[in-house]
Amino acid sequence: MANRFVLNETSYHGEGAVKEIVGEIKNRGFKKVLVASDPDLVKFGVTAKVTDLLDGAQIPYVLYSNIQANPTIENVKEGVKAYREAGADAIVAIGGGSSMDTSKAIAIIITNPEFEDVRSLEGVAPTKNPCAPILAVPTTAGTAAEVTINYVITDVERKRKFVCVDVHDIPVVAFVDPDMMSSMPKGLTAATGMDALTHAIEGYITKGAWELSDMFHIKAIEIIARSLRSAVANEKEGREGMALGQYVAGMGFSNVGLGVDHSMAHTLSAYYGTPHGKACAILLPVVMAYNADYTGEKYRDIAKAMGVEGVDSMTQDEYRKAAVEAVRQLGEDVGIPQTLVGIVKEEDIPALAESAYADACRPGNPREVTVKDIEALFHSLMV
Repeated sequence: MANRFVLNETSYHGEGAVKEIVGEIKNRGFKKVLVASDPDLVKFGVTAKVTDLLDGAQIPYVLYSNIQANPTIENVKEGVKAYREAGADAIVAIGGGSSMDTSKAIAIIITNPEFEDVRSLEGVAPTKNPCAPILAVPTTAGTAAEVTINYVITDVERKRKFVCVDVHDIPVVAFVDPDMMSSMPKGLTAATGMDALTHAIEGYITKGAWELSDMFHIKAIEIIARSLRSAVANEKEGREGMALGQYVAGMGFSNVGLGVDHSMAHTLSAYYGTPHGKACAILLPVVMAYNADYTGEKYRDIAKAMGVEGVDSMTQDEYRKAAVEAVRQLGEDVGIPQTLVGIVKEEDIPALAESAYADACRPGNPREVTVKDIEALFHSLMV
């Protein structure tokens, strides 16, 4: 069986990368763009770092910023309407996963209008046409949505998140500029950074992993492990490292899938509005321990990438525990809670487990998981 790999046509990296957006828009012949961002980024002037460039180049645009932290079906429908009314021919997505995911759904529906209900995009939808062009400017170092073929939408009515996977939705150009991420508050930097680490670790051990994806994931773990603490301290070197590390992780997991950590995290966000990165981070050490016996020698590589010393002299059991502990310690160092107390209601756990089991990420988990297993994982974090 052939292994497929899908990446952006073009990506720009490093300080000042976002300035390349004007040339890309002009060279590709776009006449008017929909700028998709969120209210906070507009309020605090982050979106303006891009729209000022568009204004300076006299590139017409319309701003759509009614995007929630966990974007909803209604956000997507409003965005589709805004795109059509503007007469746009491309989208400039500015933000974290929320702006990116909303933009992907909008862009897919523009060229595949038979999916306008949005819900029919769940899973691997049989879209026929590439989406309207997306130029992605990430403002968080975590989701890597600018380089993935995945997006997640919240169904408020049914109290659930659904994952969409579509090779037609990847942005054509990504501008990964650490300067666009410098205004992230400490807590968001920590949560999105741990989300990136979760992407790298789950992608490294998922059932679909192979040599090419492994190369990206193990390098991403190494970069994130050495950069996240510094990024949380708002140091330039750390921010630059996280901007690259999260993108490298996205290059991998987008093509091979994730696991039950993400399934459970999606459920927590849908039920309680828990920030996705925070949910992933709290769950990660427990899920890693659950999966350990089904990962061969990969936790040895993870322990090394996390900076653990003396790994080569450890037994398998020792290096597996060391990998889990290194991840737990990093989360603690950057302020991630170690428990779900105060987030999860005990009486909700059966429904949470059922929802997580049905999530599209769960089948990629290296260990076969049951609803009862997921319930037990939730319960283990309620102390």
